[in-house]
Amino acid sequence: MESRELKVNGTLVWYYFICPREVWLIAHQINPDEDNANVSLGRFIQDYSYPRERKEILVGNSKMDVFRVSKEGFVVGEVKKSSRYRNSARMQLAFYLSELKQRGIAAKGELRFPREKRKEEVILDRQMELELDRVRREILRILYMPEPPAPIKINFCKKCAYAEFCWS
Repeated sequence: MESRELKVNGTLVWYYFICPREVWLIAHQINPDEDNANVSLGRFIQDYSYPRERKEILVGNSKMDVFRVSKEGFVVGEVKKSSRYRNSARMQLAFYLSELKQRGIAAKGELRFPREKRKEEVILDRQMELELDRVRREILRILYMPEPPAPIKINFCKKCAYAEFCWS
């Protein structure tokens, strides 16, 4: 493996709760099938939902989907096409809130599911911070493995942009 330092980001946190193999592949710059319909749909939803809000703020190694400053303060939003993987999305957003907190920025989070017309507030609490510390360590363990974890067939595989890579 090359000598570059591997770092945890919000995308890796999201995929950690879905598929550890995908975490390794993404971190090692093995790109998914960019023509995958689900990848395209996800980009479309992110790009065209919430047109009045600012898009994509980069903090550290993480790119957050939308943000705004309101009377309640700084709010970061994570846009997902469905709530099916809600826990993964919550932890991804918690990671972003943690990154901001480390830089002295207090923020609230909102998970957004535009196709379902739903929002969900996420607040970084002590329990979530402890879980994030555990997840960060586990992700780093995966990243520094010499090879990706073996593929394990899960429901997510049906729509995964790495399906051909893993199962051919």
